[in-house]
Amino acid sequence: MILSYLWSAFFILGLIFIFTKAIFFGEIALIDSSIKNLFESTKTSVEISIGLIGIMALFLGFMKIAEKAGVVNYLSRKVNPFFSILFPEIPKNHPVIGTMMLNFSANFLGLDNAATPFGLKAMEELEEINTNKGTASNSQIMFTVLHASGLTFIPVSIIGYRLEALANNPTDIFLPILIATSSAALAGIIIVSIYQKINLFKWPFISTIGCLVLFFSGIIWLINSFLNVEEVKIFTSLFSNTIIFSLFLIFIIGGLIRKINVFDSFIEGAKESFNISVKIIPYLVGMLAAISILRSSGILDLITLGIGNVVEFAGFNSDFVNALPTALMKPISGSGARGLMIETMKTYGADSFVGYLACVFQGSSDTTFYILALYYGSINTSKTRYSLQASLLAELVGVIVAILISYVFYQGIY
Repeated sequence: MILSYLWSAFFILGLIFIFTKAIFFGEIALIDSSIKNLFESTKTSVEISIGLIGIMALFLGFMKIAEKAGVVNYLSRKVNPFFSILFPEIPKNHPVIGTMMLNFSANFLGLDNAATPFGLKAMEELEEINTNKGTASNSQIMFTVLHASGLTFIPVSIIGYRLEALANNPTDIFLPILIATSSAALAGIIIVSIYQKINLFKWPFISTIGCLVLFFSGIIWLINSFLNVEEVKIFTSLFSNTIIFSLFLIFIIGGLIRKINVFDSFIEGAKESFNISVKIIPYLVGMLAAISILRSSGILDLITLGIGNVVEFAGFNSDFVNALPTALMKPISGSGARGLMIETMKTYGADSFVGYLACVFQGSSDTTFYILALYYGSINTSKTRYSLQASLLAELVGVIVAILISYVFYQGIY
């Protein structure tokens, strides 16, 4: 319902502004250009969706190999000591750990649609061990907040959109997104742990977080100390592509060791890509059409101009402001934020600072309102307690880190 109101508001406000400019300010040509942009957005939506089929097939195919090879189950066992700290209410070796791992694994690859079935199944299994039906359990809150933080390891969809936008190197947003989404996830864990009085000062948690902090800090120090902007792009691209190829290699070797038919498994997973890509066409057409009207009207320009003036008045660099609509939209609508990201790359260029930042915003968090409505709705839970507050705070941390890290990677700190 929120998305319906939002979509309607985009069209109504946009059309009111367009007609106001045309009637009272003599911008008659704005109506013609707005119609042209509207029709162009529908064409763009279909082209983008169809263009995603190939890259989705590739990663879904390898994901299926990993699943059948037991890589996912192996990871589940390895993360169990870490998960047992965050989810103390879940019995040891309960099947829901594996389901959540599948959900997080799909999120790691940026496959939002592939993650949803696992997420719904995990919520159902968590509800089975929930002693207070109809009210969110501590484990369900931790799970939804972690989900809202994004936890994207390889942003497949965003790489695909950058490929469609003719980016010079579509994968070079990998590391900044990883840092931003990890920061949001860590913030979410800390916030929920404070609510639930979870003791995080245990070796599995401290060692894992410590290694991640040292790793990211080392990379940022290396970038600031020795690399210029162009060298940063080369480093990020090399790092990203090495990780992706390494995962493919691990999945195939794991499949061969387990003696599964890796090619048939790949085909089985890849087949799902067509349905996923086609399913998003109506949503993408609807949101890109509404965003096209909103952009043609100039409302978004007024909002970003206002924020930019405030930021400049405070004495800060305001280059990030034109990418903010994607960040503001993300908690409300993933398809809306995706549409704004695509529109931003189209307007400013995929390899511009604003284009990069919009992609990092898109990958640094997830759609909080949609996730809470879908996941809790699937188990008929109306009392979500502090799920919304914790999720939005975690997303805010992700947005702030996304801005800071994008300055480091794509523009340098001036």
